[in-house]
Amino acid sequence: MKALINATFEIDLSKPIDISIPLTNTAGNPIAWYIDKPSIEPVKFGDWVGKVSEGSSTNFNNIFFNPHGHGTHTECLGHITREFYSINQCLKQFFFMAELISIEPKKENEDLVLTKMQIENALKGKKPEALVIRTLPNAETKKHLNYSHTNPPYITAEAAVYIREIGIKHLLIDLPSVDREEDEGRLEAHKAFWNVKDVQNVNEDARFDCTITEMVYVSDAVLDGSYLLNIQIASFENDASPSKPILYAL
Repeated sequence: MKALINATFEIDLSKPIDISIPLTNTAGNPIAWYIDKPSIEPVKFGDWVGKVSEGSSTNFNNIFFNPHGHGTHTECLGHITREFYSINQCLKQFFFMAELISIEPKKENEDLVLTKMQIENALKGKKPEALVIRTLPNAETKKHLNYSHTNPPYITAEAAVYIREIGIKHLLIDLPSVDREEDEGRLEAHKAFWNVKDVQNVNEDARFDCTITEMVYVSDAVLDGSYLLNIQIASFENDASPSKPILYAL
């Protein structure tokens, strides 16, 4: 990775900072986009149940979930395009230099938004490869909220353009979406970040290798600043995958 070739950092790999939210089949699982909680249950064939406590030799569960609505996930531009693009094909590098910033969303009309000026001021001239945004206040209830019909905060299109223009390729945020919950399908921040001008016929200069990770949670114990980021995904041929972003202190 070029960012590490020209500099030397001491990184303790035994001290990962996990900023993902575990996926469970309980009421404590976060939910967005009007769906029910995930389902994790043993396979059943007649009287046979795939559960050791019920006589099986193994635990053998089916899992039904939605990456976008059930917790931490990483998505590629295939999330908004007519043509199929897979996160498994778009994300080919997994370690990045990242900056963690904390911002309290600003009231605009009836919404709470993250603005270009707020992000620019928080970055203080830095142009990292990845940006992690922690919104304030930062209650632990974020890990268990049902965001449906709540109009959560989001990033303005102007801010998304700024993030793209300073070269940030991977955007991580502790909200269910970078866009407004109900925006009539405009998805302005998604389009601006990926530089997608036409979702029906994607332009050649769209950012195919860039990702958005939503619904992370960064503890208050983790200070704003620079980190090494590892984005871990499952090898789904899908626009998004549940993910496990990990920070390492430098």
